[in-house]
Amino acid sequence: MIIKQLSVFLENELGRLTELTRILHENNINISALSIAETEEYGIMRMIVDNPDKAIDALKKEDFSVHTTDVICIVTPDVPGALNVALKYLSDAGISVSYMYGYSNAGKAPLIMKVSDPEKAVAILTEKDVSLVPPEEFYK
Repeated sequence: MIIKQLSVFLENELGRLTELTRILHENNINISALSIAETEEYGIMRMIVDNPDKAIDALKKEDFSVHTTDVICIVTPDVPGALNVALKYLSDAGISVSYMYGYSNAGKAPLIMKVSDPEKAVAILTEKDVSLVPPEEFYK
């Protein structure tokens, strides 16, 4: 249930994001989820792709700085309090959340999370019947 997320350093320059997506396109790599955090000089694009190893190779060949992080993806009902329940399971188990990104649609809310202990988080959330998205769903 642990998913490999790519974090790519991007200078805040016109066309840099376009260049990154061109490389992925030319290598037939699909982005399933993404988030961009930025400052005035640079940004970090976090993304889940269908072929992480191929994406890393392709981006590094073009001099992009790429780092991988283990993340998990939960799916909660899109109702008030559902996220709180899942987060309480994690905090009660001593697991912290560094960041998350997601959306809600059609009554469900998938959320990608970087947690302090992904394996323990998967075990706790599975035990508590929180829905987790397996990596294979992203790596199709």
